Amino acid sequence: MYCPYCKHADSRVLDTRVADDGASIRRRRQCPVCDRRFTTIEQVQLGVLKRSGAVEPFVRDKVVQGVRKACQGRPVSDADLARLGQQVEESIRQSGLAEVPSADIGLAILGPLGQLDAVAYLRFASIYRNYESVEDFEAAIDHIRRMTPATV
Repeated sequence: MYCPYCKHADSRVLDTRVADDGASIRRRRQCPVCDRRFTTIEQVQLGVLKRSGAVEPFVRDKVVQGVRKACQGRPVSDADLARLGQQVEESIRQSGLAEVPSADIGLAILGPLGQLDAVAYLRFASIYRNYESVEDFEAAIDHIRRMTPATV
């Protein structure tokens, strides 16, 4: 690790702590040349494997923006959307994969969204699952009705 002050190529780790509920590691370092201290934060970068085969970094805000469109006009707050984004990211990180298929992200969104708002769930699912007929919507509505009120 380069020292940000003198650019020396090495530094000594003084302290290591888990940060952001285990999503990153905070290290306190000291340069052996200039003796100045600095902090680094290390975080595992999640990748999203797109249908085209390209890999993009996972961005929680993209999840929130996609769900925000489904929640438009619904009684869903920005805090609710932020919690949903965090839940989705946590579930993806728990998979242990460095590259997650984009389809898995959509599935990870559906569960928390169904608990948040049934109408937003239906809107998001209609696009994500590519509904093509009224029967597709009827099946989804029947599924929502079968869910207990505590989960919808």
